[in-house]
Amino acid sequence: MKQVEIVTAIIMKDHKILTTRRGYGQFINLWEFPGGKIESGETNEEALIRELQEELAVEIIPEQLFMSTEYDYPDFHLTMHCYVCSIKKGTITLLEHNGAKWLDKDHLDTVEWLPANKPVIDGLRVMLTL
Repeated sequence: MKQVEIVTAIIMKDHKILTTRRGYGQFINLWEFPGGKIESGETNEEALIRELQEELAVEIIPEQLFMSTEYDYPDFHLTMHCYVCSIKKGTITLLEHNGAKWLDKDHLDTVEWLPANKPVIDGLRVMLTL
């Protein structure tokens, strides 16, 4: 089975979390955290900074690893590293997504998430309750 390793950004503002809706591909219109594949020679943090610049036109600061999770899709095995990030510079501009929302913990279930994100959602729900 093909192995895919990605990084994603958990960006929070006013106790809300940014989520984006995929604008292309097999999982179009499903919701996810912004991010993408790690390229050869990149650290997780370098990949995340590059991906957020490409997807949202913002410069971010990866602050800490929130969690890593594994998920088996029918065609590939996904390893996803999720980082709590802040926006250093720029205004969010959707370059690859067709939607974005800021969700608080009580509204995390109001969008249709990609399956690999569900353990992250559970962890965020706990973190936002503390």
